[in-house]
Amino acid sequence: MNKTQYLIEEPIPKLIKELAIPASTGMFFNTMYNVVDTFYAGLISTEAIAALSLSFMIYFLITGFGYGFSSAISALIGNSFGKKKNHLASIYAHKGIGFLIILGVIFSIIGYFASPMLFKLLGATDAYLDICLKYINVILFGTIFFMANFALNAILVSKGDTKTYRNSLIFGFFANLALNPLFMYGFWIIPEMGIGGIAFATILVQFINMFYMLYKVLQTKIIHFDRLEYYLPNLRVYKAFFKQGIPSSLNMLTMAFGSIILTYYVTQYGYKAVAGYGIGFRVEQLMLLPALGLSTAVLSLVSNNYGAKQFNRVKEIVMLSLKYGFMISTFGIIFLYVFGKLIVAQFDDDTAVIQYGFNYLLVEVWIFYAYIILFICVSTLQAIKQPKMIFYIGIYRQLIAKAIVSYIIVSYFKLDYIYLFVGMLLMIYSAAIFAYFYTMYKLRVLCNIRV
Repeated sequence: MNKTQYLIEEPIPKLIKELAIPASTGMFFNTMYNVVDTFYAGLISTEAIAALSLSFMIYFLITGFGYGFSSAISALIGNSFGKKKNHLASIYAHKGIGFLIILGVIFSIIGYFASPMLFKLLGATDAYLDICLKYINVILFGTIFFMANFALNAILVSKGDTKTYRNSLIFGFFANLALNPLFMYGFWIIPEMGIGGIAFATILVQFINMFYMLYKVLQTKIIHFDRLEYYLPNLRVYKAFFKQGIPSSLNMLTMAFGSIILTYYVTQYGYKAVAGYGIGFRVEQLMLLPALGLSTAVLSLVSNNYGAKQFNRVKEIVMLSLKYGFMISTFGIIFLYVFGKLIVAQFDDDTAVIQYGFNYLLVEVWIFYAYIILFICVSTLQAIKQPKMIFYIGIYRQLIAKAIVSYIIVSYFKLDYIYLFVGMLLMIYSAAIFAYFYTMYKLRVLCNIRV
């Protein structure tokens, strides 16, 4: 049985576990990677942690397009395999790699010139601004490697391979653990780079992982180097990428802008609030990893089964994933209520920073159920080639509602820090409820099934 047949014939619970667990494991190490960066930044100063938090918003702004288009490429390849159009799948794979690399170059240039202005908008000045730029400029230089890895992983996910990316992220975590102090403090001929060393370690890890993932993709025989013109731009194929990928990419872009909006209002409480928010955000991500793993599994399984017209299996995939997600979220809520403050305290000994981080978690944990719904619905819409609404949900959740709610709570009523996130909770649940009913409607119309 080939891999495509496997994805459309094997029992759904078995497939979800086989795809979601490696994806979640990989994302755990990816999040721990960011946690390690935060830990080492804390050894420099609280300002360095805050700078890392601001830089992450800029980084996410750029790579959001990579995430969005990679999911689009996975969906197109998966649908093609499900329809047994293997040559078309290969075309999407070749062109997808070149497409994302070109995007990486473009966004690196734009980011380099735009980041100082964005940092200043978020309140970074003088030495604080210098720390931010030392980190983000190195990251921008290596954006091309991030994009290449997004494209390579998109091909693997379309074939149901989530283990390769997991392995690359596990390696990245341990390599980063060793490389961060080496480049931060310097050794022998390596100069002391400070926070720039944390960024350099990240780029080096991405560069190494790119060759490993390329090796694994070549083994699938979906791509090759016999004719390099296969990687060159093709307007017809790029049009398909844009049609499928723009809504999802713009959704990721709205998430980045939404993060900037939220960070702007958090800065109104001071840089310690920014540091606490940055720490709390990374801790929260640990508990969201299974949800992200489930969304990856849903994208791969639904795209293949939808392409093969296995509509009853599509329904089972979505409903089981929601069930598993709610179970895992319950555990995450309990865990962070018990251990959240202790975990936050490992990154900074400032009591104000610790309290800001824990207050963030106290509210955010209750949004886990909404995130589960959003992640699975977004992956489902992407997989059935109905991505337009993803963008509109993102516009509402990340920009319009977030800006209005934040302004009312922080600027108009001048409420305490914790109420800002209470407002986010209400807003995100409203988006999740709409996403659920819209996705169920689309499944009824396109698949002729009751859900």
